Amino acid sequence: MSQATQARHTSDTSQSVAGGLVVFAAVMLIITGVLDVFRGIMAIAEDDIFVSTPNYVFRFDLTGWGWFQLILGAVAVLVGLALFRAPMWARIVGVGLAGLLIIVNFLTLPYYPVWSVIAIALYAFVIWALCVVNKDTMTG
Repeated sequence: MSQATQARHTSDTSQSVAGGLVVFAAVMLIITGVLDVFRGIMAIAEDDIFVSTPNYVFRFDLTGWGWFQLILGAVAVLVGLALFRAPMWARIVGVGLAGLLIIVNFLTLPYYPVWSVIAIALYAFVIWALCVVNKDTMTG
């Protein structure tokens, strides 16, 4: 195999992997965003599913927090949909939004512990997938 053919094959493989990681990040951002929208709705409705923690430093009004979660979840879904076209702005916003949602889920650990830990892990994977892709491999 000549060097030019091998370089083209390596470039094609890199583009496939890069595209796959962005699609993975988009799907994960959409799924976790939808689940955060549902969690926001549950908090707004003051559902009994949330744990009551009396001595937590970051204590919030559940209804207000629900609206915040609902809005961030909706934005996550929109950014996830934009990632299917793989523009650079969507990758940057996706990383920032996933980072913000990691902080949000950390702050809500006492209220909904299992989902908060799962969401933190999923958003960390989104950040990884969006950061590991080189801009040059996306443009070819």
